[in-house]
Amino acid sequence: MRVALHSVLKEGQEAGYEEVHATVPADLLEALGRAGITNWRIWRSGRHLFHLVDCEDFAAAMAALDQDPVNHRWQAFIGDYVDHFETTGGTPAGPSVDMALGQVWELSEQAAATAKE
Repeated sequence: MRVALHSVLKEGQEAGYEEVHATVPADLLEALGRAGITNWRIWRSGRHLFHLVDCEDFAAAMAALDQDPVNHRWQAFIGDYVDHFETTGGTPAGPSVDMALGQVWELSEQAAATAKE
């Protein structure tokens, strides 16, 4: 599954955020892998960050990271840069799912549906 997220940087932290992401700690990469995350991409527009996370089960991955001390250390560190993650109102699937952005449109899905007609 792919999940899109939106977070906002603290004022003036744009360059610092990019610097610390030039090479994230190896133990964080291992923690993300243990949680079932196979890829995580981040784009920035001003203070706004857009994330695309690939994993089997996003809610389970976030629950695993919530229990991982490596992630706790990273969150304490990166909190100096990130103001907040936007939320979408929540779902019964779990608290972390309320961070996932709803997909509006996908070219390949429409093209496949059109090809079947």
